[in-house]
Amino acid sequence: MKIGVTHKLFLVILTAAILAVVSSALIMQWSLSRGFLAFVNSMEKKGISQLAAELEESYRTEQSWDFLRRDPARWRHLVMASLPDAVPPPPEDKILSDVSRKHFDDDKPRPLPPHLARQFDQRLFLLDANRMALIDHGKVPPDTATTSLRFQGKVIGYLGLLPRTNISDEPQRRFLKEQRMAFVLVAGVVVLLSAIVSLLLARRLVRPLRVLAQATHQLAAGSFTVRVPVTSHDELGLLANDFNALALALEKSELTRRHWVADISHELRTPLAILLGEIEALQDGIRQPNHAAIHSLHSEVLRLSRLVDDLYQISLSDVGALTYKKNELDLAAVLSECIGVYRAEFLSKKISLKEEIAGEGVVIVFGDQERLHQLFTNVLDNALKYTDSGGKLEIVLQQFGTMVAVDFMDSAPAVPSSDLNKLFARLYRVESSRNRSNGGAGLGLSICRNIVEAHEGSITAQGSPHGGLWIRIELPGVRV
Repeated sequence: MKIGVTHKLFLVILTAAILAVVSSALIMQWSLSRGFLAFVNSMEKKGISQLAAELEESYRTEQSWDFLRRDPARWRHLVMASLPDAVPPPPEDKILSDVSRKHFDDDKPRPLPPHLARQFDQRLFLLDANRMALIDHGKVPPDTATTSLRFQGKVIGYLGLLPRTNISDEPQRRFLKEQRMAFVLVAGVVVLLSAIVSLLLARRLVRPLRVLAQATHQLAAGSFTVRVPVTSHDELGLLANDFNALALALEKSELTRRHWVADISHELRTPLAILLGEIEALQDGIRQPNHAAIHSLHSEVLRLSRLVDDLYQISLSDVGALTYKKNELDLAAVLSECIGVYRAEFLSKKISLKEEIAGEGVVIVFGDQERLHQLFTNVLDNALKYTDSGGKLEIVLQQFGTMVAVDFMDSAPAVPSSDLNKLFARLYRVESSRNRSNGGAGLGLSICRNIVEAHEGSITAQGSPHGGLWIRIELPGVRV
């Protein structure tokens, strides 16, 4: 049988309450017994002071203690005359006469009962000036407190009372028993109330956990729209907030995955459909297998190959499987090499190139030369494809502080400001300027962003002062 969290929490709280109640009851009982015994001893000390006065007066009259040796009854008379008064608790019997009630209700002190008087007498002792026993009923401990008896300024003896070590009187024992029973009754009531409160509290505390558990099962089953209410600001409230954030992230991830699969399917379907149509036309004899037909098939295969390669690259980047061999290198040299590769193509499209390299052209960064070459190649390739013929491309490399900035600013067509933040999304194209005839699949800038972030840099897009797109890449530099 499995015990749930509610019952476990209930048992923990109830156990703690029981331990606290039992400990308090035991301590209170011990304190009551100890305090009541001390109270009884202090009450009996009143008789000591009265008896000491009587003994000093008798010694003044007799001039010695011989009268006690000659007449033991004299000692008992003095003791009875100086006994402490006591007001015992009223009896348990509820049927009392009016005289009895008046007797117990008045405030006049009453003498101790005979059996209590005998117990008091048995614990009294009297020593002479040399501490020799005159009256004793057993061995007197040497550390027992005594009261000095004086006559004409001289010590004539010592009077003492052995303290009680336990309560032996029946009324007093009955009183202590009643108090202990009251403690037990109170402890039982407190434990019962603690059990009720513990159960209610355990259910109240576990209710948010139960809601979270049910929501977690739904989330594990694929229901990413589930949310839990946040009813507090404690740890459970933070947990609920984190769960909602996790569910929202998974929901967005699932939507992104579905769009990603749909976009990939769409991108792959187009070149495959073209290839299938071309091949079927050749099979049916509609087209002849001449150079133009083979060139068309080759172009579609190349486009499909580039798309698959881009997908492979971005998937490796997502899982962190792209290898980076970083070292200190001249970023200006890498950029110049990439520009040199594309220079002829820009000239053939009549796009003018303007290059500005900071300083003497030596800008040191810590990075992977191959990946940075891929980064600049993708940006230049986009500029070449989406810049109108007769336009211009300005490339600026500058260093400020600890950062290095590379700016690519081309001419028309421009990208709408609402689409600038979407350019780095996968498979995204601005339809007014990007189309499949130009060969773009919308993955180049996504790969660029992953490369830049792997180099602890940033890449942004904004409107170009030349009327087109401005891509800015910032990388941490190395001081030389």
